[in-house]
Amino acid sequence: MRPLVSRAGAPGRLWARARRPVLLVFGLTMLAPALARAQDEVGLPIGTQARPVTIQDLDGKPVDLGRYIGKQPVLLEFWATWCPLCRALEPRMAAAQKQFGDKVRFIAVAVAVNESPASIKRHLKRDPYPLPVLWDADGAAVRAFDAPSTSYVVTLDAAGTVRYTGSGSNQDIAAAVQKALQP
Repeated sequence: MRPLVSRAGAPGRLWARARRPVLLVFGLTMLAPALARAQDEVGLPIGTQARPVTIQDLDGKPVDLGRYIGKQPVLLEFWATWCPLCRALEPRMAAAQKQFGDKVRFIAVAVAVNESPASIKRHLKRDPYPLPVLWDADGAAVRAFDAPSTSYVVTLDAAGTVRYTGSGSNQDIAAAVQKALQP
């Protein structure tokens, strides 16, 4: 067995290899609370007034999100066909839309990363999504809502104020919608 310290007193190769897992575990342990917090309140700060933007439907026709934002509560999910976190959120989205769909406008914003309207249409034909899907062709919505990733969810109250932001597969979508419905 090699010594942990070389003859010159510096850590030997074995010590360097032995401490890497320790440092990795230590680093991840220190980051875990920050990573857990990162699930909620990412992107736009809570209380921000949302800026409506124009995106497109899957046929290329413009859709002004101002038709909804500032007029009724809205849930936006930044979504992609290839996103496993979006797939994991799908049952919660469907349940929330069924429960709150008469009070809240639900919209999936398809991001323009490795996607096209044609590929999205093919995907939706094979595997329908529970939300209406719009296309963010030039990234206007991604920029306006400071979307850090797919599976990013934003809820807005009737005045267009951000009430919830989060990302990841463990979001409580019903609770996020409830925040948008609070006076």
